[in-house]
Parts: sequence; C-alpha cells; structure tokens
Amino acid sequence: MQYISTRGAAPVLGFDEAMMTGLARDGGLYVPSEIPVMTKAEIAALAGLSYEDVAFRVMRPFIGDAFTDDEFRRLIAQAYAGFGHAARAPLVQLEANHFLLELFHGPTLAFKDFAMQLIGQLFQASLARSGKHVTIVGATSGDTGSAAIEAFRGLTGVDVVILFPHGRVSDVQRRQMTTPSEPNVHALAVDGDFDDCQALVKDMFNDFAFRDAVGLAGVNSINWARVLAQVVYYFSSAVSLGAPHRPVSFTVPTGNFGDVFAGYIARQMGLPIERLVVATNQNDILHRALSSGDYTKDGVKPSISPSMDIQVSSNFERALFDAYGRDGNAVQQLMTELKQGGFRISQGALGMLRETFASGRCSEEETMATIRATYATSGEVLCPHSAVAVKVAADNLGTTPMITLATAHPAKFPDAVEQAMGSRPALPPRMADLFDRPERVTRIGNDLGAIEALIRERTGR
Repeated sequence: MQYISTRGAAPVLGFDEAMMTGLARDGGLYVPSEIPVMTKAEIAALAGLSYEDVAFRVMRPFIGDAFTDDEFRRLIAQAYAGFGHAARAPLVQLEANHFLLELFHGPTLAFKDFAMQLIGQLFQASLARSGKHVTIVGATSGDTGSAAIEAFRGLTGVDVVILFPHGRVSDVQRRQMTTPSEPNVHALAVDGDFDDCQALVKDMFNDFAFRDAVGLAGVNSINWARVLAQVVYYFSSAVSLGAPHRPVSFTVPTGNFGDVFAGYIARQMGLPIERLVVATNQNDILHRALSSGDYTKDGVKPSISPSMDIQVSSNFERALFDAYGRDGNAVQQLMTELKQGGFRISQGALGMLRETFASGRCSEEETMATIRATYATSGEVLCPHSAVAVKVAADNLGTTPMITLATAHPAKFPDAVEQAMGSRPALPPRMADLFDRPERVTRIGNDLGAIEALIRERTGR
C-alpha cells in the first residue's frame, strides 16, 4: 500500500512512513494511492465480531507490511483495553429509524480516543524498532489535544506538544490537557482561535529546518492513521443494522471534516452508505460550501459546541482531491486561494461532492432545544456537538436507517448541558477528581518563532 500527497509533489510513502510524517513536505495530506474494496461477503462476515476483530479486518489492507498480523492484532487489543464499554462503540435507538452511535466511552470521553489510542500504540512500536525520538505537535479545538496527551503521556521516545486556543475550550477539556504530570507532556494555551493554532502547526511542518531538528510528527486529523482508525466504527455500526444487505446513512458533527471523511472512505471500501450528512454549528463554512460551492472564511464565532468552531477544515482537502480527479495541481491552487480568503468549487467537483455529502446547520438555540427534547423523549443526555448532529439528522430522516455520531460525553461540556436541562452531568468516577488536580500550562502568543523556541527548549533539541 502506497500513500500520495493531495498536492502531488511529495515523496510516495508506505504506511509507517506516512503515519510518522503526518503532513507531506509539499504541504499536502497523505491519502492511499488506491482504496481497497471489501466484498459483500466480507462485510457480512463482520456481523457478531468484537470491535477489535472488525478493526483488524477493516484496517489490515491499508497497513501493508508495516506490522505483522500478530503485532497489529496485539496493538489493537492494547489500544481499546481501557474503554469503558465492552462494545466500545454501542448503538442506542432514539426513535424509529434513528440511532445514536456512542463514541465517548474512551479514556478522555471523546471519539478522538478511537484513533489516538491506536496511534499511540503504533507510534511506540515503530519508534521501538527505529530507536528514534519524535516531537508530536498538534492543534486542538478541545478533544484532539486531550486524546493525544492521554495516548502519549509517559511513552519513551516521544514528546507531545499541544496548542489550544486560550479561553475557547471547556474547563473539562482544558484540565484533561493541563493536569497530566508526565514530563513529556507540554500544553500551550495560544492567544487566538483554533484556526490560528492549526496554522501554527502547519507552519512548523513547513519549516523544514525546525521540523528535522526536533523530529516533528503530527497526530491531528492531517495524519492518515487518524482517519483510518475512525473508518472502523462506520463498519461496526452499519453491520449491526443490517449492512451490507440494506443501506444506512450517517450524520456527523464536524468542523475539520476528518470524521465524516472516514465515512467517505468506508463508502469507497464498499459499505452501502446512502448519505453522509455534514452537521455544522453557526460556524457553517462546510454547509455553505456544499450548498453554494463558495468556500470563504467568515471568522470564527465562539459557540457552545467549541470543538466545531473552525473555518479552515483541513480534511476537506482530501475530499477535494478526489472531487478534482486527484489533480494535485488543482488542489494546490485552491489552497493558495484559501490563504487569500477562500475559493469557488468548480461545478464538476461540487456535483461529485453532492453525490456523497448532504449538509445542514444548527443554531445555538436549536442545539439547546435538541438537548432538552432528546432527553425528554429518550432519556439520552447529549453533548452540544452531538445535539447539533441529532438536529440536522432529524431534518434528513427517511426510510433508510440514520446513524448519528455522538462524539463526546455530555460531562465534557457541563455548562451548556446545564443551561439546556437545568442539571449538571457528572464526570465518570475515574475522572471525579479532575478539578482537584494541579494544572501545568504555558500561555503564549500567536508567534511561530516564540513557540518553536519554546519547543526546542522543552525537548532539548
């Protein structure tokens, strides 16, 4: 299995190299040169298997010879051993033909754990073979950072540096990043928004002298391994509802497009997904782009669903790459225009995107109302991001079963949930002392040079 850049000017890599590299040296994102397809019989055979066994069968064709079968099975088992539900990703029925996929039973109570816990295991195995040291740098709107820190804290051969927007994540999200005491963990609160943090990380990857000196590696959703691990729960949930013998649809709350792009890959692999519905909050650039073809930045508006407060959706580049016939030059031109404020999607590319993706927008008031209504009718307590998706899914229900992704535990956003319902969701017992733990965090300006200097100082490289 080979991996190519969406911008067409970076070396072709194997899985292990693409995972450890993260962002391609031409600024693009790595994607498989071809997508393996599973037969109907192979998909049907997933029924009744454990989540770990489904994960092995779905991901194995993408791994190549990076890991042996026995090694890969062991790493998968270790990745999901710490989840709080035996099914890992259980389905709950909300109403007729509408199901909620609970993706918040991992160590940090968010869907990012499905990918990050596995990447932590894969990285450690790879580094143990090579004897190298890497510095993982990531930007987060809340959940990626805590999941990355949880996955890499205390591991040998790794420093993990997470940039998050100061004052724009929930208290629980912040404390999950700032309370780990391991010396290889570094939480940086940046004066700016998530797009600023993400731009800083991309600039670090494009500073090749710095990148090579500190052994930079990325675990944001720019990393292909992140997307691959998320493909699995599309298969496990769809098969539970009768795939491949009947189609399913999914609604995904998304800001960075990574989670819904994983669904696109599952569809390319042969899973009968009728529609992938992109659910946005008031920062609705993806909905506007899919509706009109206009991808123009409009400023980030803080919301009660902060993990979706994004205007530059990195993984949308992967979808554009396919929509433009895998033309790296065309994607490079679009990304150049984006730096100037935005771009127009061509009619042909927009038509291709609309064949796969639908979209919808949910206001702050609708989010609150959905939290209240869902609890009243089903007893399910939603985080605000999941509520955005439930509202948009309700607008798109049909005869095909709809699976809505619940991406975080409601206790990660207690203020919003309390405002909607009048009661405050409790953290699980294993996190009950989170607000008693001391914090370790460095506040820093939106300054690439200052952040690079701090990383060199902290890592000694």
